[in-house]
Amino acid sequence: MNIRKVGELLVEQKLISEENLLEALELQKIFPNQPVGQLLCKLGFIKESDLSNLLDQKDKRRKLTDILVAGGFVDQQQISHAREVGKQNAISLEKALLKLNYVDEESLSKAIASQYDMPYVHINTQNLDLTLSGFISAVYAQKQRIAPISKIGNTLTLAMAQPLKSHDIRELEDSIRLKIISAIATETSISKSIKRLYNIDTASSTTAMDEVNLDLVPDSIVDLLSKNSSGDEPEVEEETKKVTEKDSVIVKLVNKIIYDAYMNKASDIHIEPYPGKKDVIVRTRVDGQCSIYQRIPYKYKFALPSRIKIMGDLDIAERRRPQDGKIEFKKFGPLDIELRVATMPTVGGLEDVVIRVLASGDPIGFSDLGLTERNLRIFKQSLSRPHGLILVVGPTGSGKTTTLHSGLAQINQTNRKIWTAEDPVEITQPGLRQVQVNPRIGFTFAAALRSFLRLDPDVIMVGEMRDEETATIAVEASLTGHLVFSTLHTNSAPETVTRLLEMGLDPYSFSDSLVCILGQRLARRLCMDCKESFQPSAAEFEELVDEYGRIEFNNTGLGLEDVVMFRTVGCDQCGHSGYRGRLGLHEVLECTDAIKGLIKKRSADTENVREQAASDGMTTLKQDGILKVLRGLTDIHEVRRVCIK
Repeated sequence: MNIRKVGELLVEQKLISEENLLEALELQKIFPNQPVGQLLCKLGFIKESDLSNLLDQKDKRRKLTDILVAGGFVDQQQISHAREVGKQNAISLEKALLKLNYVDEESLSKAIASQYDMPYVHINTQNLDLTLSGFISAVYAQKQRIAPISKIGNTLTLAMAQPLKSHDIRELEDSIRLKIISAIATETSISKSIKRLYNIDTASSTTAMDEVNLDLVPDSIVDLLSKNSSGDEPEVEEETKKVTEKDSVIVKLVNKIIYDAYMNKASDIHIEPYPGKKDVIVRTRVDGQCSIYQRIPYKYKFALPSRIKIMGDLDIAERRRPQDGKIEFKKFGPLDIELRVATMPTVGGLEDVVIRVLASGDPIGFSDLGLTERNLRIFKQSLSRPHGLILVVGPTGSGKTTTLHSGLAQINQTNRKIWTAEDPVEITQPGLRQVQVNPRIGFTFAAALRSFLRLDPDVIMVGEMRDEETATIAVEASLTGHLVFSTLHTNSAPETVTRLLEMGLDPYSFSDSLVCILGQRLARRLCMDCKESFQPSAAEFEELVDEYGRIEFNNTGLGLEDVVMFRTVGCDQCGHSGYRGRLGLHEVLECTDAIKGLIKKRSADTENVREQAASDGMTTLKQDGILKVLRGLTDIHEVRRVCIK
């Protein structure tokens, strides 16, 4: 799509000359934050009214969100959240931003004024001339959210929360026979002005701050907890009764914990009550690391788990056995996210609760997986195969599903039918037919896989190979013309071959079906804002070379003088941890003829497979991690933490 710039449109409409535009562009180099249109007005080349008409006709106004971000009032994450809240509650983005306290009324109104090149006014309601009410009717003023605030000669100044359309202004000018100057003011000040001018009590009318109840998420847990002053040891029955009656403090407390966890990109929330008068500890896992988020007074130790169990449709009266369920959080708070809940009875008649925040959304870009050139090439070649078995392996939480979905996105085309069986479905893609398994009713991965084969698939993705039956059907499916993706909980790619053979797979079928195995870990990424470079000492360099493998490192051609490493520092952006976000460490085992030979001869023990894969060009997880250390993406401590060998 050809996107025309404002200057080009003005020249095309013959409102300015090309020389005028060039002069304004030169001036913009001195004032880079000023739009070209405003500079053309200041230079006297065009009237503000003509520019405004063109901007409205061609929809060329600066976006309000861009103005707010550029001014440092909000960030993109807050805007995305406000949009989500706005959709759920059928309110505008501006009202959602106000209600969530991401921006104050005055800053928002000033941004709107900037967007429409209009003046912003602060109204002194006490000094308003009450005779101004004779020019605009009370009904019209309330409906349009406008207030007349001054009249000089034949010119009336109208304050408004949002700009009126040009034809509305013209009709109003014709009606009152005065010229109108429009100005932006806060909605609160306009409401106060209407109340004073027309003697109307606007207290009962809704404003941006009252239109929707988003107070389910309070500003501060400290403020919230101070509302409940009882200090006695709670009784189970009494606290449970409070929760079933939807005690507002408990509701808001749980919502605040979940909300903050989501905004801090936590993957899990751990609620840990203790016997006696010890505080309830709430911990969150961010970037794979647990840390204490909040200490909640002991009086909530029964109420917190009970509230969460109600949200997850669990049995509130059953406290002797573990339970698990899920929560659609949009029913209870201002986020459209799914949560998995598991409870566990602990000593003292208490219950621990762990909530997993499912990162629902789109797959990440294939190029953002962080695969090295060789690994990316082999993985791409594997994806282009018409049939075969592709495995992604690693421990729980190592990003296996994310990698699989990014791979599926590469081949997700209308000429391919793709079925997936997952538990749970976290990432959704248009074009995929996605199924959530339910072992409780016998709908296991194996059952789903068997059913898929009767549904004319081209590609099948099975969430996990948990048993021999699932693995055997997957191998058979890959041999009968299907491309099959799956995951396994193994420590490395070479170890996966041994595990599947020990599981009982036929070596000949398995060797013919296997295309590649991608082993994966997630390491914390160094904070880009505060990481610090340093030259390693000779001892540190030698240790690094030994960990990589001396012979393999020599092939890189790097010496001590070529190596620059980075260390953590800590800043506000990363919560003073030195890390922000995570990156993948990978090893890709390509099933070459040599590997197939080892499998068929039943001599595919882990060490033999690893040696053969290395000679075929595979870099191990630790080697891949060290390469990313040398690129300044993470540090050696993280690589050692997540890679065993």
